[in-house]
Amino acid sequence: MRRSDREIKDFNEIVEVMEKCDVCRIALNDDGYPYIVPLNFGMTVEDGVVTLYFHSALEGTKIDLIRKDNRATFEMDCGHELVTDEEHGNCTMNYRSVIGRGLIEFVPDNEKFGALKILMAHYHKEDFPFNEKVIPMTAVFKLTVSEMTGKNRLKIVK
Repeated sequence: MRRSDREIKDFNEIVEVMEKCDVCRIALNDDGYPYIVPLNFGMTVEDGVVTLYFHSALEGTKIDLIRKDNRATFEMDCGHELVTDEEHGNCTMNYRSVIGRGLIEFVPDNEKFGALKILMAHYHKEDFPFNEKVIPMTAVFKLTVSEMTGKNRLKIVK
């Protein structure tokens, strides 16, 4: 990271940023071009390993690309706040972000329910009931994070 003064180095603080985000963008390889898609997500942290969970239709471009190459990069950000400095005639944006990479695997049918509950828990703090009849028509996949970095961009103008 070029600006080491903005780097979040503490693993737990990076996880806290991730917990505050509501969209995760994954980038996949599309014959030499990145294919990026925003997704809802859930996550677990076990023994220092972050796993991100996603869902989608059973067919489509992202499913095809994952089957061809399961390497992925992800990005998520939150805490956006425009900061203006009228005296100097400029502005900037405060934010916190996490970027990382890992491998995607499809979740087996017998584990989809649990994975979807993890995803739902990210958005609903209580045990939110969902229509289980859609599970067979839903692809569920997980990205096991192999590396990640966090960034904290805060500028306060007085």
